[in-house]
Amino acid sequence: RAAMAARAALLLLLLMAAAAPGPARGSQGDREPLYRECLSRCERQNCSGAALRHFRARQPLYMGLTGWTCRDECKYECMWLTVRLYQQGGHRVPQFHGKVRGAPGGAGRGPPVPSDPHPVPSQWPFSRFLFFQEPASAFASFLNGLASLVMLLRYRAAVPPAAPTYPTCVAFAWVSLNAWFWSTVFHTRDTALTEKLDYFCASAVVLHSVYLCCVRTLGLQRPALISIFRAFLLLFLAAHISYLSLVRFDYGYNLVANAAAGMLTVAWWLRWCLRQGRRLPHVWKCAAAVLLLQALALLELLDFPPLLWVLDAHALWHIGTIPLNVLFYSFLVDDSLYLLKANSDLFKV
Repeated sequence: RAAMAARAALLLLLLMAAAAPGPARGSQGDREPLYRECLSRCERQNCSGAALRHFRARQPLYMGLTGWTCRDECKYECMWLTVRLYQQGGHRVPQFHGKVRGAPGGAGRGPPVPSDPHPVPSQWPFSRFLFFQEPASAFASFLNGLASLVMLLRYRAAVPPAAPTYPTCVAFAWVSLNAWFWSTVFHTRDTALTEKLDYFCASAVVLHSVYLCCVRTLGLQRPALISIFRAFLLLFLAAHISYLSLVRFDYGYNLVANAAAGMLTVAWWLRWCLRQGRRLPHVWKCAAAVLLLQALALLELLDFPPLLWVLDAHALWHIGTIPLNVLFYSFLVDDSLYLLKANSDLFKV
């Protein structure tokens, strides 16, 4: 009951934090005088009075339902006008819609701060498909979620609930499904709310990965230790979300925190796999999934305008993780069945 109450409180905190005001936006493209003049003119001509009513009357229903406003349309059209003129002049394609840190709670507004030591993400221009703002990343996130769902169903069909790691693996699958859902939503429609839900749910997956690793490698023999560690991770996640929501939405800190937890999980899993490799032949799946995931993360270091204005490095990273979901869940199935058999044999003895 205490664990359920803690999770319910954490879910409430996540929803409240996601509803908090978001950071202001700014980037090279947003600062371009041509873009700003185009945006101002478009809004004056189309986003008030009879012109706004005409816009709403001819706007497709699916665009209105997904929150695309007249101002959003103006930003989209002016973005492409700016990109075309940059290309005609032989200049590098600019990025748009970057986030600017403000006062606590994201309330601050103003121009970008060049001296900020932690750069914040801007976006390359993407060609919209229907209401999908980043079609390739949204579709890849959906496929990752679908792969997680299929493997969750396969896990539950193959592994009896009596397996020692069954509750932890099933919980990990649901946390991952939730994260991929919000990743799909965020890449479909980037707003302050969807961005926070994407970031916070991704952090939950990272920390649950640490927890899953701890349960498998230490917790089966030390249940008291795993209870303490679980409470620590829940408190850390609550503090992480609170800081980003109530103090400052710091992209640099968020990146470092998640990267540190991810590297801890990688080192922990690999050390365990090396020690158990001869005794447990299925651990190669875990080692391969972990190493390949880190290799794919290098794609995030690439920074190039989207191919065909659709496929960027982040989308490639999401595409690459789809088969890794299948591989890692296959390891969880094999390992859970091994533990179930080992416990059964011990009971017989």
